[in-house]
Amino acid sequence: MTNPDLVKQFGGKLLNIYTGGVLTKLIEVGYQVGLFEASKSGSATSEELSERSGLKERYVREWLGAMTTSGIYSYDPESKRYTLPEEHATLLTGDTAQNASPVSRMINHFGTHLPKLIACFRAGGGIPYSAYRPVFTQCMDDVWRRIYDQQLVGGFIGAVEGLPEALRRGIHVLDVGCGTGHAMNLLARDFPASRFCGYDIAQDAIESARAEAKKMGLSNATFEAVDVANLPGEPKFDLITAFDAIHDQKSPDAVLRGIHRAMAPSGTFLMIEFKFSSQVEDNIKNPFAPMYYGISLMHCMPVSLALGGQGLGTVWGEETARQYLAEAGFRTVKVVDAPRPQNCIFVCGN
Repeated sequence: MTNPDLVKQFGGKLLNIYTGGVLTKLIEVGYQVGLFEASKSGSATSEELSERSGLKERYVREWLGAMTTSGIYSYDPESKRYTLPEEHATLLTGDTAQNASPVSRMINHFGTHLPKLIACFRAGGGIPYSAYRPVFTQCMDDVWRRIYDQQLVGGFIGAVEGLPEALRRGIHVLDVGCGTGHAMNLLARDFPASRFCGYDIAQDAIESARAEAKKMGLSNATFEAVDVANLPGEPKFDLITAFDAIHDQKSPDAVLRGIHRAMAPSGTFLMIEFKFSSQVEDNIKNPFAPMYYGISLMHCMPVSLALGGQGLGTVWGEETARQYLAEAGFRTVKVVDAPRPQNCIFVCGN
């Protein structure tokens, strides 16, 4: 017999889920039109905030209603002023890695592909990567650019003992699935004695990477449109990186074998992936798991399956990753914490 208390309890949870879905869209609105940034300068009435942001007051007022009743903003009924608390602004504004606002755009973009995803449930197959571009490329750049600016050198590179010193001395570096190339350009700027190369299948992303390198006046960073499933054995690289790029490949096993083939005998491969187990039961208490299973379903898995690939998904997990790395020829694999709690770094060698 149905327990009415449990029904009520789950009803409350379901309301929170649906509310979160609506608020994800409204956070993107606030991000895109500049309302969060406009709120940083202090409390304001809806009229004042509209003037600051150059927006229509009636729309701003309704948006503020959602922001206030959800607890994102606070409100003083006497003065009719709305406030974005400093602690909340930390996670919704600025150019730091803590700004989570851009994630809303990515999630909402995935939502536009739901009709295609539903068709995949019935007919199989997947959704080609081209269907997500150029918006997905822009979203990834928006999210990861801040992370690289704040955490690349001290966080990801600094997590590996001796790696910053090697880069200062001068080594040859490849980034697999480099996107718009911001990571390699930052490293090329900070470590001028080293040479950096980025490979990505998206020509528009490669053009952006080259444009940024030129703007930064870099002579030690190059970028090529390359299908990383067919990495050549030469040249050899002392360091190869892959930031959130392996799990959604058509053939991650082939990519990893190619990386191993392209790595110098004493080289290192850094694979930055998401910090999950390969077993569902071990992820139940992980607060990031529901979102990343969902992201996997809406993007990473169907992109791979569209190519006839393995469809590992975002949550392929440490156990499966270790298996793939071992089969690719990596003899040593050490997993260390990344500066972001949802990621980890696989430090791989011969």
